[in-house]
Parts: sequence; C-alpha cells; structure tokens
Amino acid sequence: MKKYLAEMVGTFVLTFLGCGAAVALGCGSDTASIVGTAIAFGLAVVAMAYTIGGISGCHINPAITLGCFLTGRIDAKDCGMYMLFQVIGAIIAAAVLAGIVATDPSLVITTSTGANACNYGVANGVIVEAVLTALFVFVVLGATAKDNEATGNFAGLAIGLSLILIHLVGIHFTGTSVNPARSIGPALFEGGKALSELWVFIVGPFIGSVIAACCWKAVATK
Repeated sequence: MKKYLAEMVGTFVLTFLGCGAAVALGCGSDTASIVGTAIAFGLAVVAMAYTIGGISGCHINPAITLGCFLTGRIDAKDCGMYMLFQVIGAIIAAAVLAGIVATDPSLVITTSTGANACNYGVANGVIVEAVLTALFVFVVLGATAKDNEATGNFAGLAIGLSLILIHLVGIHFTGTSVNPARSIGPALFEGGKALSELWVFIVGPFIGSVIAACCWKAVATK
C-alpha cells in the first residue's frame, strides 16, 4: 500500500505543480509561458524521482506503468493499482487547483485547470501524444534499466529533462499530456471540450507506451 500511496502523492505533485504553472503563467500566451510550463513539469518529475523513487519507482504516469508492465518489470496487480492511485492523485490535484483558481476572477476568465486540448484535431492529437509518449517512456525504460549502472543514479534527471523537451514540442499541438492521469484530473473539472477529447489523451499515450516497450525489448541487452 505504501508504494500505491507514494504514486498518488507523486502524481498529485506533478499535476498540481505542472498544471498550476500552466495556469499561473497563462501557458501558450507567449514563449516564456511555454518554456516555464515545460520546466515546471520536468522539475516536478525530477523532485519526485528522488523523493519516492526508492518506494514505488516513481512512475506517476499510467503510460510509464504500462511500459513497465509490458517489459516485465511489474506484475498485473501493481500495474492496475498504480494506475488507479495515479488517477486519484491527479483528480485531487485538479480539485485543489480548481479551488485556488476560483478565488481569482482573472484566472477563472483567462485560464483553465491545465486541461489538454487538440488544437489541430483529434487525429493530430493522437499522433502527437503517441509519438511523444513513446519517446518519453523509452527514455524512462532505458534510464532505469538494471544494467544501466553507469548512469543509473542520474535517471531522475534524465527523465525530467526529457519531459521538458517533450513539453516544448507538444504544448503547441496538444498542451502536452503524455500522461493519462495528468489529463483525467483537470478534464473532469474543466468539462466541455477537454472532457469530450479526453479519450485522445488516454489512447494516444497508451499507444506510445506500447511502441516504447516494443522498441526497448528490441534494443535491450538483457
């Protein structure tokens, strides 16, 4: 249960800080807000990797959990429970963020809860999310591999920095999810288009996770 709770807390932190930065900075309004949001998500992952990595492995993302399951790193029970507690953590974070935003009329009018949106159609959204998630999960699988002793201590940093790069590419197209839990929480409170397009940010990342797992199995030495 401790590792499940760790995943819940870690996903809460990622969603609250990442989406909170997006809201506070008005992500998408200018280049600085995009860069700031990307950095926030990346640093949140780095912080959690070195905080709960020793407890749960710090997946804090159902797509990463699926990738770990497909490569034999966790069993089916942990896979399901990790995903459940990740979604719970994201929902709690979105609820807290929505409550904070509601206290500031200017934020309520001009920003959201950090929900994702397909700016160029759902087909584009699925492709972008699948490709970016595949790249991200591939980095995670490689950086945390047991035989990667030379750089294993820097896995959290590598993963966080890669997430910054992925956000810099994806924010323009989808707001960048690569994480179904991080999308589910805000969408439930945002409603409207965010909720109707939520399936894109679940299907796309899971497709990407499967691709990453297959690629890793093809190149892994063990």
